Amino acid sequence: QVQLVESGGGLVQPGGSLRLSCAASGSIGSINTMAWYHQAPGKQRELVASIVSGSSTNYAESVRGRFTISRDIAKNTVYLQMNSLKPEDTAVYYCNVKGRRIGTWTWFDAWGQGTQVTVSL
Repeated sequence: QVQLVESGGGLVQPGGSLRLSCAASGSIGSINTMAWYHQAPGKQRELVASIVSGSSTNYAESVRGRFTISRDIAKNTVYLQMNSLKPEDTAVYYCNVKGRRIGTWTWFDAWGQGTQVTVSL
């Protein structure tokens, strides 16, 4: 089993900042991709940012230049620094981690429980 624990969501005013964290634990042999998705009410879940293996990153056009994804390999933790937040960033943010289980080396695809981010006056 692989578990993800997210933290850092909350209410912030437009133009403010938040930092999300997601720590992975359990039967992890290696991690390939760590990513953040968001889902607004009535909309599909969308990729916000991802980081692959060492440091290759990818961002949704709507957040490029405002959000930064990073990871601490030793802690199996991924972060999302969100700056210049806008009301349209309001959504539930989910962490996703893909990798291989220790021992069997089978692939896992784990999701966090989600954390609410609300950008409002």
